Amino acid sequence: MADRTRILTGDCTVEFEGTRDRTQRGHVVILVKPDRTVLVHDADGYQPVAWLTRPDEVTVEHDGEGFSLTAAADGQQLSVSSHDGGGVDSYPVSEAGVPVGDCPLCTGQLVRTRGEVRCLDCAEQYGLPSGATVLDSACPDCGLPQMRVERGEAFDLCVDYACESLSAAVRERFDEAYDCPDCGAPLRVRSPDGRLFFGCDDYPDCETSFSFPAGVVTDTCECGLPRFRTASGERCLDGTCEHDRPASETPSV
Repeated sequence: MADRTRILTGDCTVEFEGTRDRTQRGHVVILVKPDRTVLVHDADGYQPVAWLTRPDEVTVEHDGEGFSLTAAADGQQLSVSSHDGGGVDSYPVSEAGVPVGDCPLCTGQLVRTRGEVRCLDCAEQYGLPSGATVLDSACPDCGLPQMRVERGEAFDLCVDYACESLSAAVRERFDEAYDCPDCGAPLRVRSPDGRLFFGCDDYPDCETSFSFPAGVVTDTCECGLPRFRTASGERCLDGTCEHDRPASETPSV
């Protein structure tokens, strides 16, 4: 669910004690953000006339005669007291994101915010793998948006991991597709904690493993492992592979 921002308005005296002692009075708007940051604005521009960032505590008292607010942190204190009835209310606020469709559970708006897709109306949210692109298409099974993720090849999957599993798709495509360069046993696709990697099938006798890059396989390296095209360029699955080194760095025999 969205957090809430408190809004207080009225004819107020604003006092700040600390690095910039100051007393002011006027008709102001006070915002108390979900992280407890307090901003006091007047009619002059966007810069607040007083503020306190993430104080240790914020106390608001309100009755029919008016309100008072006190916030304190690190030896600094911001106090606001109203001289009229004033107004005190709270409103939902969330992280703003790019609209990506309607929520099939509540018909609210789905938005992409950094590493996830979330609904603005209900509590549902769906974490996105690194490098994922949210598509215009919807999952035919649940109606959520689909995403494109490059892990060896481009997979178009539902953003809901419970609906379509990225690790299952990668495992179906690449499990045992390559052999361990140290012992020759198959490399298995593993994801015990959601993190994809290749691990030798002969574990624990052979502990060889490689993290799975975000990119697509372009060809096979001279060492027998796949080469990936990633955001930073082409590379062997083995980040220490000597065939990836410039000639000047390759040890002489």
